[in-house]
Amino acid sequence: MPVKLSNATLKELPDSVRVPSYDRSKLTPGIVHIGVGNFHRAHQAMYLHKLFEAGKGRDWALVGAGVMEGDRKAREIMAAQDYLTTLVEQKADSAVAYITGPMIDYVEPANATAILSALSDPAIRIVSLTVTEGGYYLDSKGKFNPKHPAIAADAANPDAPKTLFGLIVAGLRARRDAGTAPFTVMCCDNIPHNGNVTKGAVCGMAQLSDPELAEWISQNVSFPNSMVDRITPATSERERNLVRSEYGVEDNWPVFCEDFAQWVMEDKFVNGRPPLEEVGVQFVPDVAPYETMKLRILNGGHATIAYASGLLGVNFANESMEHPVIRPYLDKVENEEIIPSVPPVPDTDLAEYYALIARRFSNPKVADNTRRLCFDGSNKQAKFILDSARDGLKAGRDVSGLALQNALWCRYCFGTRDDGSAIEANDPAWADLTAAAKVAKDDPQSWLEQRQYYAELADDPRFAEPFAKWLRMIWDEGLEKTLSAYLKA
Repeated sequence: MPVKLSNATLKELPDSVRVPSYDRSKLTPGIVHIGVGNFHRAHQAMYLHKLFEAGKGRDWALVGAGVMEGDRKAREIMAAQDYLTTLVEQKADSAVAYITGPMIDYVEPANATAILSALSDPAIRIVSLTVTEGGYYLDSKGKFNPKHPAIAADAANPDAPKTLFGLIVAGLRARRDAGTAPFTVMCCDNIPHNGNVTKGAVCGMAQLSDPELAEWISQNVSFPNSMVDRITPATSERERNLVRSEYGVEDNWPVFCEDFAQWVMEDKFVNGRPPLEEVGVQFVPDVAPYETMKLRILNGGHATIAYASGLLGVNFANESMEHPVIRPYLDKVENEEIIPSVPPVPDTDLAEYYALIARRFSNPKVADNTRRLCFDGSNKQAKFILDSARDGLKAGRDVSGLALQNALWCRYCFGTRDDGSAIEANDPAWADLTAAAKVAKDDPQSWLEQRQYYAELADDPRFAEPFAKWLRMIWDEGLEKTLSAYLKA
C-alpha cells in the first residue's frame, strides 16, 4: 500500500525514496514565495532543499503564498502533506525520487491581511515570484501597464490591495514605516531582464499612489536579474499513479522533471541571501548573455518544434526529436539561424550548449507535452523567435527557417491540424489569432500586420516573402512536404 506523504510517515517510505536529513522543525522562514507551482518546487525549492541537506542556510525556509483564488487548491494539497513534495528527477535511462521539505508554511491565498502580515515579518528577507508573464501586467511593448483595471483599482485603494504588486508595495510601505529593513524582490520567471521588469512593475505600482514611496523603493530595494532553467511538465494523473506504483508514495501533487537544472543570477540582495553558490547557483555580474542564450536556443528551440508537432499530432517533445522531418528542421534552424544570433557567453561553447539542449528535448522520461510548448505563442514568439530573426536580418543572414516557424504558428492558430482535426483554444488571445489566421490563409501578409508582434518585420521582404511562401505551401502541399522543401533549400 502506498504511504500517504506527511512528516509523520517519512520513516515509513520505501528505502528507494530519499527523505530530508535535516530536522524540518528547526527551519525558520526567510523567503515568501508567491506562485507555488511545479517549476518553483523543481527549481528554487530544490536548490534550498539541497542547501539544507548540506547543513547550511536553514534560516531561509520558504513560506508559500498566492494572490489568486485558484491557489487555494494548491494550499490545501500542500498543507495536507505538511508542505512536502515528491520530486522525481529523470534521466533517459534512470530516475531518482526524493522528498523535499524547504517549505514550512503556506499563507491563505487571496487573503490580503495574511499575506501582508507575512511580507511585514522582519524574518522575511526575500520575496520571490513565479507567476508567469501574464502576472506582470505588461503592455504590448513589455512595459508595466498602469491602466490595467486591476492595477488602477489597487492604486485607488492602496491599503486594500488585491494584486501581486499592490501587495508587495503595501508590504514595503509597512516595513519602511516600521523601520524594518526592506526585502529583495527576486523574480524567478522566464522573462527577459526579469529583475528589471519586476522593478518597473513594483515602482510603477507605487508611483500611482505614493511617488515618495516609489522613490524609496527604487533606492532601497533590489531586484536581481536571473536566468532559470529546468524542463518541468505539468502533473497529471499519470504522474500521481507513477509515484504510487513505482515509489510507494501517496502524493497528490508530485513533480516530475529532468535531471538538469541551471540558475544564473546577479548578486544584488539588500538584506542577505542564502549561500546558494554552495549548491550550484551561478552568481555573475551580468545575466544577459546567459539569458539570451537560453531564451533563443532552448525556448526558441521549443517554439520551433512546437507548432510542427502540434499540427502533425506529435504529442511529446521526445517524439518530436525522433520525427524524420521535425528534428532535422530544428537542427537546421538552430545551427543556421538561431545560434548565429546569440552573442558570446562566458565560458560557454554554443554548439555544445545546443547539443545539451537536444539531449534534454530527447529525454523519453520527461513527458513534456507539445501542447504546453504551443501555449501562449502571442507572448512567446517575440522574445523566443522574432528577436533572433531581427538580429539575423541586421547581420544580413537568411531567416527563412524562422519565417517558416511563424507560418507554422499562423497555421496552428487556424485551429485545425494537418489532418483536419480540431485544435482546442491554446492561447489567451486565441479568438483574435484564429480570426487573423483565417484571413491569412488567402492573404499571408495580413498575419504580419499584427504589428504588436511583428512591428517592422512586416515590412521587410526578407522575412515577409518567405513567410508567405511557406504558409501557402503548408496549405497547398501539407506540412511534411513543406518542411522537406525547407530542408532541401
